[in-house]
Amino acid sequence: MTAVVFIHGTGVREPGFSALAGRVAAGLTELRDGLRIVPYYWGGAHGATLAAGGASLPPQPGSTARGLADAPGGPADDDTAAPWAVLYTDPYAELALAAAGAKASGERPPGFVPPQQRLQSQLAAFAAQGDSAAAELGPGLTRAATDLAAHPLLSLAAGALDPDDLAVLAARSLVARIIADALDADAPLVPTGETRDAVADRLAEGLGAPPRGTERGVRSLLLRAAGSTASRAVVRRRRALTEAAHPAAGDILRYLSHGDAFRADLRTLVAGLEPPVALVGHSLGGIIALDALISARIPQVRLLVTAGSQGPFLYESGSLPSLEHPAPLPPHVPAWLNLYDPRDLLGYLGGGLFPGRVTDVAVDSKQPFPAAHSAYWTNPAVYRHIVDRLP
Repeated sequence: MTAVVFIHGTGVREPGFSALAGRVAAGLTELRDGLRIVPYYWGGAHGATLAAGGASLPPQPGSTARGLADAPGGPADDDTAAPWAVLYTDPYAELALAAAGAKASGERPPGFVPPQQRLQSQLAAFAAQGDSAAAELGPGLTRAATDLAAHPLLSLAAGALDPDDLAVLAARSLVARIIADALDADAPLVPTGETRDAVADRLAEGLGAPPRGTERGVRSLLLRAAGSTASRAVVRRRRALTEAAHPAAGDILRYLSHGDAFRADLRTLVAGLEPPVALVGHSLGGIIALDALISARIPQVRLLVTAGSQGPFLYESGSLPSLEHPAPLPPHVPAWLNLYDPRDLLGYLGGGLFPGRVTDVAVDSKQPFPAAHSAYWTNPAVYRHIVDRLP
């Protein structure tokens, strides 16, 4: 009787593990009788926990301990960061919101110059000067100004805003685009919010807005209400968010620092099984299985199956505990079936790293990431590929 040891991935805890293991067992035994499904639940014994009940978390707004969130000018008082988070995702977001409220333009008097035309001329002047007008932010003003001048949202937003307000939003768009491009390029340095705001004010004045001391009604009204509310909710929910997210990241860090215990328990489990044995690991579970097989020969194991695994990437990047590139896969490691979803950004290929030793097979759940990373065990194709190769 073939035994299949299922090894779960990061963040899985009871009662979710029992449901997951049951689904895997049903998917395999439906296609082949006589299999023995043995779950390896490492999350209970070795998974990451907040051992001190979350003592490392900063205080929440309104708590007796005073922190940044309650400090004057901090997030609880005036969260200027929230609207910028929206703009870093879409530098044209404010202009799009303004354009949505624009009214149909009527007849214009003779000699009327559209406000966007003046702004386009000023943007062209910025582009001609190079990046010097926003040097504190790094390179990118020339490109940002050129693109904004040609963007259709500029003329649409001009129909809803007076020229001063349009200049303010245009300046914020330029600054957001420069910083967003830097973030996309993994720039090692990002300016502080004070520097960002100073540059935005300077650019706004250069585009025709009055100095900062003058009232600018649109300065942050378009995004601040929604952005600030969302940001404050995140701060207040930080403990819940941390507790929900930390097992996955914490499990990886814990494995990389205490992996011997994970692997030892897996070897002990397999030692009590009659051969042939197949190890089936999802995500970090696949890394645990791979490391255990590389570290020492486990004679009962005849097949390794990984799904959505980062093992190949860790090996190539020099981070796999048991083997470092370019060392070859040891001869005692059994046949390796590596299943990956093309949309799963956490699934990697092993065939090019270990020619002739790994079979990479694509399985498409038709889910986007991150859902694709969790959809392997509801995909019938996964079970067919596994069963076809079981000893």
